[in-house]
Amino acid sequence: MKMSDNKQALQVAALKNGTVIDHIPSDKLFTVVALLGLQDSDSNITIGNNFESKKLGKKGIIKVADRFFTDEEISRLSVVAPNVKLNIIRDYEVVEKKQVLMPEELRGIVKCANPKCITNNEPMTTLFHVIDKEHGILKCHYCEKEQSKEGIKLL
Repeated sequence: MKMSDNKQALQVAALKNGTVIDHIPSDKLFTVVALLGLQDSDSNITIGNNFESKKLGKKGIIKVADRFFTDEEISRLSVVAPNVKLNIIRDYEVVEKKQVLMPEELRGIVKCANPKCITNNEPMTTLFHVIDKEHGILKCHYCEKEQSKEGIKLL
């Protein structure tokens, strides 16, 4: 191992048990932190930003000790940072790798942009169908308004 490789490896401490969220676009890192409520967590958390990335140019990474995320939390992530990677760590070993992909439906995650939509006027759960995963285009199940991921407001 070259000295530069060793220095690179030492930038972020090893994790005994928990989750590593990697390949987060740098401009979305703190949105992901807020989305997962990590600012209120008692867990040991390491946040790194602007690491070099061949795919993204610059990327962020989050390591959360002793925390494993639910499918719902992962679905929320997919809205703001699709294609991030989750590494599940147990006893210092990566035991599972997950690619975060946007699901076919998003329930109770996104607010409809249509002020006349029933979901904005009645106490009910929103439901969106993902009609274009690559570009993040969602369609409201109730009013059929389409919106792109750039204009999405999370609940």
